[in-house]
Amino acid sequence: MIDLSGKAAVVTGSGRGLGLAYARALAAHGASVVVNDIDAGVAGEAVESITGAGGTAVAEAVAVGTAEAADRLVNRAVAEFGRLDILVTNAGILRDKVLWKMTDDDFDAVLTTHLKGTFTCARAAAVRMREQGGGGTLILVGSPAGQRGNFGQTNYAAAKAGIAAMARTWSMELARAGITVNAIVPVAATAMTETIPAFAPYIEAMRNGAPLPGFLRKGEGFGTPEDCAVLVPFLASEAARDVTGQCIGIGGDRVTLWSHPREVRAAYADGGWRPETLAEAWHTSVGAEPETVGIPAPRVPEA
Repeated sequence: MIDLSGKAAVVTGSGRGLGLAYARALAAHGASVVVNDIDAGVAGEAVESITGAGGTAVAEAVAVGTAEAADRLVNRAVAEFGRLDILVTNAGILRDKVLWKMTDDDFDAVLTTHLKGTFTCARAAAVRMREQGGGGTLILVGSPAGQRGNFGQTNYAAAKAGIAAMARTWSMELARAGITVNAIVPVAATAMTETIPAFAPYIEAMRNGAPLPGFLRKGEGFGTPEDCAVLVPFLASEAARDVTGQCIGIGGDRVTLWSHPREVRAAYADGGWRPETLAEAWHTSVGAEPETVGIPAPRVPEA
């Protein structure tokens, strides 16, 4: 049994969607949770849904991205529950545009919330966890866009790629303190994914009570926020004390382990390469099978 009784958690961006599912899953397994959202009313409703189901939660309305906001969240957990054991950095926004139309503000806003928000919250949590002893858990929320890139998402993909890199780095830096750090890569029916035309009719049908078809749940690893949320209490539990530095995908009926970036093929030239020898050898050696980019389109069965 996964039992998180006595543990305290902060989940950023947990007023709705995936973040709320993470907070509910932690509370259902005994953790006390600080729910965070930029909208105080939304955060309060989320808390009511958790406490109404028998869980323990409080709300802290603040926009993540600054050291002050991170300190507020950590301090709230300590003030209410006496400690902090789990941090889930879920808060995020979108400002999707192609490169030549993306403004500085579009770029900065997404990087501030996703990347700097993850950094500042993780730093504050790590300081607290190291001071109190006993280890802890940092769960950083990534995205397939950060693993493969995605058209129109320069800012978002860059932030999520950075989050994956931070998870790997922090897993090394915090190992001696017993703090595990992993990035999760969720795929679920949310306000973001319902804009994908191939998914939209199935998400609408799901809202009307129909189950998602098997080709989505298994073939695409696409399901509900609750499907993704089960990964969070697992990673926060003693059962996952040896799981750190990983990027773990989850959605629908599927859980996956993403590879780290690695060299996939090599070629050699005695004395080093020249532009001309690279041009001669590229297409028959290192460049013979280029890596693909982008998130593959859903494979929808023909009617």
